[in-house]
Amino acid sequence: MQKVDPIARAKLLTMNILITNDDGVHAEGLIFLKAELDKIGRVFVVAPDRPRSACGHSITLHKPLRAEKVALRDGSVGYASNGTPSDCVSLGLLGMIEEPIDVVVSGINHGPNLGWDLTYSGTVSAAMEAAIMGVRAFAISVTSYAPRLDYGPAARFAAALAQMLAEHDMPESTLLNVNVPDLPPSQIKGVVVTRQGKRRYSGQLEKRTDPMGRDYYWLGGDQPTDSLEEGTDVYAISEGWVSVTPVHLDLTAYSSIDEVRSWGIQGIRVE
Repeated sequence: MQKVDPIARAKLLTMNILITNDDGVHAEGLIFLKAELDKIGRVFVVAPDRPRSACGHSITLHKPLRAEKVALRDGSVGYASNGTPSDCVSLGLLGMIEEPIDVVVSGINHGPNLGWDLTYSGTVSAAMEAAIMGVRAFAISVTSYAPRLDYGPAARFAAALAQMLAEHDMPESTLLNVNVPDLPPSQIKGVVVTRQGKRRYSGQLEKRTDPMGRDYYWLGGDQPTDSLEEGTDVYAISEGWVSVTPVHLDLTAYSSIDEVRSWGIQGIRVE
C-alpha cells in the first residue's frame, strides 16, 4: 500500500468543499458524493429543497432566498434552499458558509450532461456560477436514468479530481464537466479529456385541455440524437470512458466574427 505523506494529508483535510446539485438535497447521488469528499476535506452542503433539473443558469431575484438546516441521509447537517443550484452556490460563497471555499462540486447528477445538455443543466450551471466567482469547480454526472444507479465510481473519481484541483489552478473562467458511464468499475476503460459534442433533442409539444376548457401544453421529446465524433464527450461515454470536458464561460463564436462583419452589419444606422 502506498504511504500517504502526513503533511500532504493534513493539507488536503483543511480543504473546504461546497457541494450542491439539481436533484435536491436528499438525492442519493449527493450523499455518495459527500461520503467520498468527507475523506479529503471539510464538506458543506447547500442544495435545492426539491428537484430543479433543467433549470439552467437561472437565479432568484424576485423573491427571498431561504436556506433551512436539514438532516441529511448520512446523519450530518446541510442546508436546503428554495433557490436554484446557482443560487445555492451564491449563498455558500457569499457568506452563508463562513469558511472560505476552495472547491465547488455539483452532483452527482442522475442522468447525463453531455453535448448541448450543458445549456439546460442546473448541475453544470452551479459549477459555472462558482467559476464566475473565481472558485475552482466541476460538475459530475452518471449517464443513466435507470431508477437505481451505482454512484460509487463517480464519487471516488470526484474525490480524486477534487484533490487534483486543490493542487492545480484552473484556467480563468473555466470549469470541468465530468460524465461517468453507468458501468461496473471493471468495465470503465479509463478517463479521457474531451471536447463538448453535439446532442440534439427533436422536441415534442403535446396540447391538452383542462376541465375548464383552457388549453395547456406538455413539452417533451424522444431520446436525443448524438453525433459520435471521436474526441467528444458523447463519443467517450458511448465507448465506456469517463469524460472530462473543460468548459469556458466565454461563449463568443470567434470563427464567426469576420463573417458577421462581412454582412455590413456595422454600417447599420441607429439614430
